[in-house]
Amino acid sequence: MKRSIIALLIILLLTSLITAVNASETAEIYPVYYPTEDYWYETNETMAEFSGDQKVKSSILMEYSTGKILYNKNEHEKLPIASVTKIMSTLLVMEAIDSGRIKYTDQVTVSEHAASMGGSQIFLEPNETMSVEDLLKSLVVSSANDATLALAEHIYGSESSFVNAMNEKATVLGMNDTFFVNTNGLDAEGHLSSAYDVALMTRELMKHEDIFKYTTIWMDTIRNGAFGLANTNKLIRFYNGATGMKTGYTSKAKFCLSATAKRDNMQLIAVVLGGETSDDRFSCAKQLLDYGFANYMITTPERLTIEPINVLHGKKSTARLTYDDSSLLTEKGKSAVETKFEVKENVEAPIKTGDIVGVVRYYINGTEVGNTPITVCEDVERMDLLTMLKNIWECLTNVF
Repeated sequence: MKRSIIALLIILLLTSLITAVNASETAEIYPVYYPTEDYWYETNETMAEFSGDQKVKSSILMEYSTGKILYNKNEHEKLPIASVTKIMSTLLVMEAIDSGRIKYTDQVTVSEHAASMGGSQIFLEPNETMSVEDLLKSLVVSSANDATLALAEHIYGSESSFVNAMNEKATVLGMNDTFFVNTNGLDAEGHLSSAYDVALMTRELMKHEDIFKYTTIWMDTIRNGAFGLANTNKLIRFYNGATGMKTGYTSKAKFCLSATAKRDNMQLIAVVLGGETSDDRFSCAKQLLDYGFANYMITTPERLTIEPINVLHGKKSTARLTYDDSSLLTEKGKSAVETKFEVKENVEAPIKTGDIVGVVRYYINGTEVGNTPITVCEDVERMDLLTMLKNIWECLTNVF
């Protein structure tokens, strides 16, 4: 009995400690129980029409492969985005990993500055060491501010250098509504973005496919199982096809979310900012995703057979051609895609692999909806004197 009372007091102490330090969302200390009640976002009904009645300040729905916007509301309004900021932080970390600048197994020594971060955290201690992978997992799954800054300092040397890199990347991506002041999204003057810009950086992060190993985690542990992580994005467990990406909350930003999901080879990005409640953001994101999946699909047109092109004055008289298959975003129930191509009658040698000699065009109801270049897939050198004499000799031999 006495042991049970002591255990209960320890749990209550840990719970109160978490509540006291959190200015933003956090995961629970391990163990985290699996919810058993029926949540509204467990249902998967389709939504053929979207009313736009949302309890959020701004939102957007974007298809990943094309970047096409399927729905938007105040998508360029500049707003605080809380921990959704960490999408950009995560993007820079993934770029560093994929480029070989750092490795998952690298050990990171935590600075006093990183350990001092409030809000969502894994309670890093100064001079504690942790692997890049565990810090990345803590950043992505539990939105840990201390883990985010520890990675930032490890890669760029200082928080300010990392934040500069965040803003430089935002410029490259065309995020014209965005300016970052910190790595984590804690409320700060001038730290703003928009639903459109969040969709852009989410789309860029999705190009690093390893990230889905972490964004789809529901529960996990670090420190050899001694510390538990639970995903703050409840859609990961309760929405069919959910793959990520990031939640956020502060008193100024309110409830924010960048949600990604994949069904039938189509990936969607739904961003909602400024929800009054956590349910508002998840409900709105679900409605956006349902609308996209109910009304759109990715179509891969049937591949055409294109004959080799004639080559003038080349060591070969023809060259083989190819083109990349295209995935087209189309509305469900609409007319089929019609495919046509245009190619030059002949080309002058020399030609190189990759030279563009035509185009494949895709049409729906007579309107072009996409195109892709036709290219040469082999080199053909220009005919020299020796080759010319050899060809003449072969012709004479065949005649006589």
